[in-house]
Amino acid sequence: MSIVLPSGTTDGFHATGKYSSPVRRPIEPVGRYFLAHALRTLRGHTWSEFEKLEAEKNVKQIESSEDDDLGDEEQSAELLEHDPREWKTANLYAVLGLSHLRSKATEDQIRRAHRKQVLKHHPDKKSAAGGLENDGFFKIIQKAFEVMLDPVKRKQYDSVDVENDPQPPAAKSEYDFFEAWGPVFESEARFSTKQPVPLLGNLESSKEEVDAFYHFWGRFDSWKTFEFKDEDVPDDTANRDHKRYIERKNIANRKKLKQEDNKRIIEIVERAHADDPRIKLFKEQAKKEKAAKKWEKEAGSRKAAEEAAAKKAARKKPQRKPLKKLLSLRLAPRRLKKLLRPLRRRTRELLEVLLRITKFDDVKLGEVAAKVKDADAAAIKEALTESAKELIVAGSLDASYLKYFN
Repeated sequence: MSIVLPSGTTDGFHATGKYSSPVRRPIEPVGRYFLAHALRTLRGHTWSEFEKLEAEKNVKQIESSEDDDLGDEEQSAELLEHDPREWKTANLYAVLGLSHLRSKATEDQIRRAHRKQVLKHHPDKKSAAGGLENDGFFKIIQKAFEVMLDPVKRKQYDSVDVENDPQPPAAKSEYDFFEAWGPVFESEARFSTKQPVPLLGNLESSKEEVDAFYHFWGRFDSWKTFEFKDEDVPDDTANRDHKRYIERKNIANRKKLKQEDNKRIIEIVERAHADDPRIKLFKEQAKKEKAAKKWEKEAGSRKAAEEAAAKKAARKKPQRKPLKKLLSLRLAPRRLKKLLRPLRRRTRELLEVLLRITKFDDVKLGEVAAKVKDADAAAIKEALTESAKELIVAGSLDASYLKYFN
């Protein structure tokens, strides 16, 4: 074994001794480590097997320790004084001391919590301790236990046990979208008839995952029932009309509550969709892609239009062929006549100009010559046309000769 000293100056350093030579010695575990070593050796477990068994043992110990306080919750004075005739309005999970578990409480946990509440609030025990013989809260305990052990009745109660559910964030307030809305959807997911329920996700969720989430919640099917809020139907048969009236009233009330709950879910989903930052990102991305496609399409259309215009211009461009070449071609009379038509028109125009010039006297010819000198074609034509009109007025030229220029 060697030791490397840090780099730098060693001025003033003096060694006072040397390292002794290494010696191999056996090391044995002691205490709890010896017990662990002995257990592994006797049972033939590897390290990984032993650690797995110990982890399972620790989990069981933690679960048992967590359940030790079942039913130890202190009920409020208001709950203890609750009217047993209005037991449906009481918080039944708080009555059994299961407020921290609520719908997640198992049947075994409910039985153990009930046992503790019975021992704590039994009327005989209170009277023996010198308390008043008030068994109102004890009756509520029995009712709560009866509801919790009946799957149908417990489902009905869980449908209306929403006081402690997380609520949506306040409108027009600043908040973290996923921290605020995640617990809301997780809480509502337990009422879905279809499982598993897609979760809200995070900012890294894909567009397909986000669309699937809102598609599911947009068609959310809740198993909530509201029979727990029914008015008690009298058992006597003395007044059957009143009994049927109560039943119809309960049915109408359930339908009303169901509609209100469905409307509440729709509002939650619509508001979450409107505030979802991922939806805004997807819309911006789609807008950019649409603009890019539109630009590419317009660029292609412009190119196609330019090519079409070029082809059209090429088709309209007159193809002038020499007269000798036209005459040498063996064409049909109609075709030849069509090709020679422009040549005839130019020839007539030239003859017309010559005829005008021959009608001028020396003075007029000099004036026209001065006008057409160094002039363009349009000015020459205008000068000759004016002179021809003067000859027509004088009666020296027939007006039909101007038709080629008009």
